[in-house]
Amino acid sequence: MTTTQVRAVCPHDCPDTCALLVTVEDGVATAVKGDPDHPTTAGVLCTKVARYTERTYHAERLLHPLRRIGKKGEGKFERISWDEALATIAARLKPIAARAPEAILPYSYCGTMGLLQGESMSSRFFNKIGASLLDRTVCATAGATGYKYTVGASVGTDMEQFQNAKLIIIWGGNPIASNLHFWTRAQEAKRNGAKLIAIDPYRSLTAEKCHQHIAPLPGTDAALALGLMHVLIAEDLLDHDYIAQHTLGFEQLKERVAEWTPQRVAQTCGITVAEVVDLARLYGGTAKAGEPAAIRVNYGVQRVRGGGTAVRNIACLPALVGAWRHAAGGIQLSSSGSFPSNKTALQRPDLLKSLPRTINMTTIGNDLLRPASPAFGPAVEALIVYNSNPVAIAPDSSKVAAGFAREDLFTVVLEHFQTDTVDYADIVLPATTQLEHVDAHTSFGHLYMMANNAAIAPLGEAKPNTEIFRLLAAAMGFDDPCFRDSDDQLASIAFNTSDARAVHFDWESLKAKGWQKLNMPEAPFAQGGFMTPSGKCEFYSAAMAADGLDPLPTYLPPYESVASNPQLAEKYPLAMISPPARNFLNSSFVNVKSLRSAEGEPHLDIHPDDAEKRGISDADMVRIHNDRGSFIAKARVTDKARAGLVVGLSVWWKKLATDGKNANEVTSQQLTDMGRAPTFYDTLVQVERVVA
Repeated sequence: MTTTQVRAVCPHDCPDTCALLVTVEDGVATAVKGDPDHPTTAGVLCTKVARYTERTYHAERLLHPLRRIGKKGEGKFERISWDEALATIAARLKPIAARAPEAILPYSYCGTMGLLQGESMSSRFFNKIGASLLDRTVCATAGATGYKYTVGASVGTDMEQFQNAKLIIIWGGNPIASNLHFWTRAQEAKRNGAKLIAIDPYRSLTAEKCHQHIAPLPGTDAALALGLMHVLIAEDLLDHDYIAQHTLGFEQLKERVAEWTPQRVAQTCGITVAEVVDLARLYGGTAKAGEPAAIRVNYGVQRVRGGGTAVRNIACLPALVGAWRHAAGGIQLSSSGSFPSNKTALQRPDLLKSLPRTINMTTIGNDLLRPASPAFGPAVEALIVYNSNPVAIAPDSSKVAAGFAREDLFTVVLEHFQTDTVDYADIVLPATTQLEHVDAHTSFGHLYMMANNAAIAPLGEAKPNTEIFRLLAAAMGFDDPCFRDSDDQLASIAFNTSDARAVHFDWESLKAKGWQKLNMPEAPFAQGGFMTPSGKCEFYSAAMAADGLDPLPTYLPPYESVASNPQLAEKYPLAMISPPARNFLNSSFVNVKSLRSAEGEPHLDIHPDDAEKRGISDADMVRIHNDRGSFIAKARVTDKARAGLVVGLSVWWKKLATDGKNANEVTSQQLTDMGRAPTFYDTLVQVERVVA
């Protein structure tokens, strides 16, 4: 028996981007473990990725091309050859590309975070066609936009520094479930005497283990940040020198936040005045004492109408108290802006003959049902889905399913398993998993460039996304040399080697080592140097004013709230959020039986007061509904959900859920204040007991 160990990377949509060691025995992957030498992975994997071989060798892996033989949505297919699949696709796409190329649409997201198997050869293919561009907004663009207006780029505190902080505010995240290696460092900081505060409408696993949990109403985080700024300024818990040297617009900010008294904030957020005042004093006092105060803000705060504003407001806080002076101070939203990835070389936008329209992935439910018009352009006639499962994960799900069910829509899906989306495909192409292909990775949680080596040969007839799009390009008759670039050639240009942050980058060396840290300062903004137009932290943003936005921190109530829509709130009085279930990652891993068994079945957490009003007892089946749709789940009566809030941990595959539906039946296609992102957590519902 020949045993080898191969260096790899976790490809999933998680900030940890773990370094993996894959044990291979006679060509079979027998174990996946965390690399003990990688400073952030430190040999530890989440329960999901620790079982990655179970996913790779799953009995239901798609291993051959398939053609639909039943009605759309039935999931009935027959096996065909690769030659037949490619010829069928090309025959359908060529006349559309010749007549109305924008009627062809890619739909993809972060099924893999890899630079190659994500958007490289696929982008070249769609750019050559002139297909509609996809606005990939479904996760993080609201917060990223708000953060960029304030700080300049998605750059912040290095994860490797958090254990040295004396105060850590975990705002809108549940790192035990979705950022395990940050949580390890937060726990180390706690053992060293740091105080941990969780801000989350839901008492998550993480919130339960912090010193304090503050539970604002969903969508009110921006108001809470304004209240903290009010107290910091009123009580002079400020770093005046840092403000004078490295910020812009303090006087205007001071005037704006004067309106946001702790009393007003407490009423808006549904919390106490003491919670506002005490948190501000703790944060400002920690910094004033010369100790590091850190904020880990996550994506939960931005999935509401004012999501971009919320992140912007929170991002102002470290500059007010000078927290950026410390390597373990400041804030982290994402580290993705630290990486000098060379996406232009990978994706080749120069292949476009003209700039096509852009379709937002968040509004795919509406856009697949939209007829041709001068304003919209041609109706979508062909859809190629990869690295995503939109029928499960996109909002307003009944409309998404209706769009995918169109008989005149030609749909191709690249996948590992027969997901909800695959059930609507005309042609299914089997894709490789991370153990079967090469890739290069950045991270949005740490600062390491990563290399993924193929540990095993592709199973069955599965092919990497890159190879599938090379074959599709050839079938379409594209003879540009760029469509012959190998995966290693693509990886060799994945990072901009002229950038000092990627100093000494070499693909072959990276493959051998597995990872290499960027050349970044320990405290990125200790001396200012923000990546904004002014080079300062911008409390006042001229760029926002130019974009038609309020240039100062503000507050926008949720679309679906008493403040914005009292009639709707009377009809549907409960706010609903649908954060990730611990054993799933978005909709990945839902079909892994051991993980689904650990998760149980779809649940809805509801506060005892709200349950009593509705005659709901623990373990009752309940119907959650609004004007968009409904789904059924088992009630868990618990004060983990604050009064007025219900929580449906997600995202279940619909076909594996209780009633063939999931939480996205009730979510909205409304977009955020900036970044054109979804408002998953800006949802009002009513809940009723299901009578057997």
